[in-house]
Amino acid sequence: MNLLAIETSTEACSVALLCGERIVARSEIAPRRHAELLLPMCDAVLAEAGVARSALDAIAVGRGPGAFTGVRLAIAATQGIALALDVPVVPVSSLAALAMQAPDVGVAAVDGPILAVIDARMGEIYAGTFKRNDDGLVEAIGAESVGKADVLELPRAATWNVVGSGWTTYADVLRDRLPAPPRWAEGDRYPQATDVALLAAPLFRAGKSVSAEQALPVYLRDKVALTLEEQRAAR
Repeated sequence: MNLLAIETSTEACSVALLCGERIVARSEIAPRRHAELLLPMCDAVLAEAGVARSALDAIAVGRGPGAFTGVRLAIAATQGIALALDVPVVPVSSLAALAMQAPDVGVAAVDGPILAVIDARMGEIYAGTFKRNDDGLVEAIGAESVGKADVLELPRAATWNVVGSGWTTYADVLRDRLPAPPRWAEGDRYPQATDVALLAAPLFRAGKSVSAEQALPVYLRDKVALTLEEQRAAR
């Protein structure tokens, strides 16, 4: 199986190619440069792996939530490539890909559920809760949400692991929402195309892909900016 994965929902722009058991990836923290970097990254991973575009079986994409422009870019690029090659698309939650960043091997390996949080700006976070299965992949244990960090509701658990930029911005607030200090927490992590590919592979094998036209972004909210009045009230 040759599966190309794209993830641009946050500051990280990343592309990965899963070919057999091998993964070739590119990733760069480059806010506002995603459109410039994305297609050259796709070409680079294909060239390194020696895989022609015509040999791709599917395109996987981080469908959001995340930055509106980044999510739109990923979906548009995916649809364009998939339509051109007449291959299906496997959309994957960007929060699930972020949860995969919690370490599962070595001395830093985490036990227990994972809270993935992305800074959504405007005083809000995108949040998703996950557990890691025996196969090393994550599975959602609650609905994804967007809202103020101080009203976040979590499934019942004794302790949590937390990952994502929402922790960097709202750590003090989120600590008050947790039943105990997190076992592990890291804010400097972003969804990566490598994890999008790993999550997408079993979905593709199970026939859970969609046509390019059906690959839609998930924003969780429609509002992208505060009004001037709301900005004044927030000061």
